[in-house]
Amino acid sequence: MWVVLTFLFALSGGALSLDKLNMCMDAKHHKEEPGPEGKLYLQCAPWRDNACCKANTTEEAHNDNSYLYNFNWNHCGAMSPQCKKHFIQDTCFYECSPHLGPWIQLAVESWRKERILDVPLCKEDCESWWEDCKNDYTCKTNWHKGWDWSSGVNQCPADTKCQKWTEVFPTPKSMCEQIWSKSYLYTTLSKDSGRCMQLWFTGPNPNKKVAEYYLKNAQQRQSFALTTTLLLAVTFSSVMMN
Repeated sequence: MWVVLTFLFALSGGALSLDKLNMCMDAKHHKEEPGPEGKLYLQCAPWRDNACCKANTTEEAHNDNSYLYNFNWNHCGAMSPQCKKHFIQDTCFYECSPHLGPWIQLAVESWRKERILDVPLCKEDCESWWEDCKNDYTCKTNWHKGWDWSSGVNQCPADTKCQKWTEVFPTPKSMCEQIWSKSYLYTTLSKDSGRCMQLWFTGPNPNKKVAEYYLKNAQQRQSFALTTTLLLAVTFSSVMMN
């Protein structure tokens, strides 16, 4: 009986893993299921073959103070175009990617029921993002919370001041991991490793294979844990019977 139950549980875990390979998180602007979106806007276009976002979401992602979240990129003066480009790509990645299943977690927030946590970013993406923003200014390390929203858009809290990017985020790692409440994990992995997620790409989506790799690893760890539990249960039963 133990063997049968364990086998069925393992199969169930495998099915859940397959579901996680192509899914949309339960968040503010995401579709319920991923699918083709032929008219995705500008920097969101790479996801058009299979996306969790709609065309109007991607158009708004390119606007300052868009209706998506009323978020003001220019809270410490005008953000430079080269820096803003990365935040638009980051928004496209978050809203459109159908391959974030391995990192989706429950979220206790009023505006979404799920979030991503510790998505492993490729070194090039994180470092080029930081490099292109290093001469800009901000007043906060965590952009998810703690803003003054009294005007309807985010403003720097009264007890903060605008500082150069490199003073707030001294390294690419600090920026990528802190700016969105650990949504991202800085890695030293390169894009050709197949082990890190790319915020932006051309051609076929390379992130599907990365998600497959992490799902497979998670499944193997789950199978090992189940096997260990089974062996301990059989050993315990044998001891009790003798």
